[in-house]
Amino acid sequence: MQSPLPVRDGVNATRLRLPDEGPWDTAMDYMMHRWGHIDPQGIEDRFDAGEIVGEAGIPLDRATPLRHHTFIWYYRTLPPEVRIPVELTILHQDEHLLVVDKPHFLPTTPGGTYIQESALVRLRNQLNLPDLIPMHRLDRMTAGILLLSTNPETRGKYQVLFEKRQVQKEYECVAAAEPAPGHPAVDFPVVVRNRMTKSRSYLLAEVIDGEPNAETRIERLRTFDGPAPETAGAPALRAPNAATRRAVYRLEPHSGKTHQLRVHMASLGLGIVNDAFYPELLDKAPDDYSKPLQLLARGIRFVDPITGVPVEYGSGLELSEAR
Repeated sequence: MQSPLPVRDGVNATRLRLPDEGPWDTAMDYMMHRWGHIDPQGIEDRFDAGEIVGEAGIPLDRATPLRHHTFIWYYRTLPPEVRIPVELTILHQDEHLLVVDKPHFLPTTPGGTYIQESALVRLRNQLNLPDLIPMHRLDRMTAGILLLSTNPETRGKYQVLFEKRQVQKEYECVAAAEPAPGHPAVDFPVVVRNRMTKSRSYLLAEVIDGEPNAETRIERLRTFDGPAPETAGAPALRAPNAATRRAVYRLEPHSGKTHQLRVHMASLGLGIVNDAFYPELLDKAPDDYSKPLQLLARGIRFVDPITGVPVEYGSGLELSEAR
């Protein structure tokens, strides 16, 4: 549903569905019920200023009956955010597309505590492109190629490519060269297929029984000596053979489930370096910018639906642990 309010400061207006019935006479009564304990004066001020609107952009006031609107829109009061000390790099821009290198730690879209500090809002403000929309998403902890639409009129043509899986993506990661104890040896290249779903646990995805809906081809590119393992949060005693063998892998997902690559690598006993979720969920801790997740969206390929010409975009970033 199209918002009657324009993007402001790079952020879309918030849409709220009003209940069909209840003990509230007015729309303001309902908003006070939901958020009055946080900022009652702010809610009243917004209604008085006509900053809360219904369908067709009609301003609401304190007395607007609840039943007069199904949806209302308003701008949230955004808390101050500490800038994430990373930068986006623009790789390509034309009248239809924007291609950027997204760094680790920066979320693709606003959410939770990250609003202004998201790739989308930063780019909307930097380039004065309020209609900018991402064509796909990268996890906050994943770096690399991110494709965004700059033109609402041609956006659907690119969205169809993703819906029909006509976009080829390639990732790189760093993990142990051999599976962890308890996991069988792997004969590379290997294709991992299983059924994944979002877990009821915090932000996690999990593998369940059923028809496969996730598939990744994994190839080991090269191996090298990594640093000694750490235990209990502190470096282990260095011994002559304390280093562990690591490897750089190429990952080609043929589906796009949440955390798919991280889950598939962990399922082989090859958890990605610096992954705080898989194979084991670690206690939440402040971001350590010196230890980014070693996962990179290396490249993306597709036939441009406007020109009919095959195109390919590659990341200029490198994984800090790769050798």
